[in-house]
Amino acid sequence: MNTYRQIRTDGTDSDFIALCRLLDENLDEIVGTKFQRSQYAQYNTLEHIHNVILYYDGSTAIACGSFKKYDDTAAELKRVFVRKEYRGQGIARELVMSLGQWALSCGYTSMILETGELLTAAMSLYRSLGYAVIPNYGQYRDMKNSVCMRKALSA
Repeated sequence: MNTYRQIRTDGTDSDFIALCRLLDENLDEIVGTKFQRSQYAQYNTLEHIHNVILYYDGSTAIACGSFKKYDDTAAELKRVFVRKEYRGQGIARELVMSLGQWALSCGYTSMILETGELLTAAMSLYRSLGYAVIPNYGQYRDMKNSVCMRKALSA
């Protein structure tokens, strides 16, 4: 794998915001139009995201991921994305693992996430990292296309 630079930042970072726009466009391609995904938009805002990791190839932001507080013990994984031309190199795996370690260092004991049935690559990645399907939580409870997952964090 190539050596990419990793930085920690927050949800106000302009590169993170730009990658999140690309993520939304990618999700529109996979799962449908903005209208079909509009019910999820309210849960993907960036104002409560304070923990972001960005990957760079030179000065180009190529991947992002973040977490935010869900409750006192669980962090919620959010906005994981790798540009298409950089996929298949293990970046997403490394990114999710780094986010888990960061969350653990912040005192969280588990990481939860929401993904979709149609996001088969994401589901496969999360399963391979030890995430297990759980009942849909919180705002996703009644969303039939959502799949929620959880992993206990450890050093």
